[in-house]
Amino acid sequence: MASLGMSAAEREAIDAFKTDVIDPSMTQLVILDFWAEWCGPCKALTPILEKVAADYADRGVVLKKVNVDENQLIAAQFRVQSIPTVYAIFQGQPVADLTPARTEKQLTQYLDQILKQLPIQGEAQAREAELEPLIAMGEQVLAEGDSERAVGIFTQLLDMAPDEPAVVSGLARALVGVGRADEAAALIDSLPEEARKDAAIARAQSAIALAREATPVDDLAPLQQRIAADPGDLEARYELAGGLMAAGDRDGAADQLLAIIAADRDWNEGAARSRLLKLMEVVGLEDPWASATRRRLSAALFT
Repeated sequence: MASLGMSAAEREAIDAFKTDVIDPSMTQLVILDFWAEWCGPCKALTPILEKVAADYADRGVVLKKVNVDENQLIAAQFRVQSIPTVYAIFQGQPVADLTPARTEKQLTQYLDQILKQLPIQGEAQAREAELEPLIAMGEQVLAEGDSERAVGIFTQLLDMAPDEPAVVSGLARALVGVGRADEAAALIDSLPEEARKDAAIARAQSAIALAREATPVDDLAPLQQRIAADPGDLEARYELAGGLMAAGDRDGAADQLLAIIAADRDWNEGAARSRLLKLMEVVGLEDPWASATRRRLSAALFT
């Protein structure tokens, strides 16, 4: 901000603004609220801003307020024409106009988008950076089939980050892998409703649903013989897919489910397709196996 021709009071206001807003914005995201005592909408918005800022404090978000009557120069510099006017400030520059956000949900949606794009340094981001390689290690162990060890890893991580969806999901899927689907379901059920909407939690829920559907089969040979005798026996294929899933043979299970879909995509109200989609979600939609299976599914559906 230019200071030529300013009075001593104006320079003091600029210096105070730099200390209070600009300097913190070098590493944090500042919610800058322009308001006035006489402004009714400003007073209605204040508790929402304060709550959201408190909720996002560990993610490097702080709330700063500027009274436009007492800081007309600052308001003019930001071209404030009406109030409330709310900006997101990072490294001294406005990065978003938050003024349209008048509810907690709207404001959090704005912040979530902004925080994904900027290198904000908050406690939550530091914790996520610390957890990321540990979660990746747990996922690798789980993918290698060592569910027992994965349970141990994710249990330790849960102590560190009990609210982290990726950790809860990893532990739930590991529990499923060792035959403890009911414990996995209880873990998911203990989460707040909003947390259960996370994609990582949906992946765990699919694993639980599959575990409950996939009934272990002591001897797969009779089912295989039924299919050899009658390739159109879709019920036998579906039962075999469940037995193969229970045995950890995802390739064999996918083959049977795809054969059902190719024969009759609507068989049993689309049960085969639903089960296959759950299987892909459990593996991870970005996994190369899931990508290849998705292409096979598309071919079965559209050829």
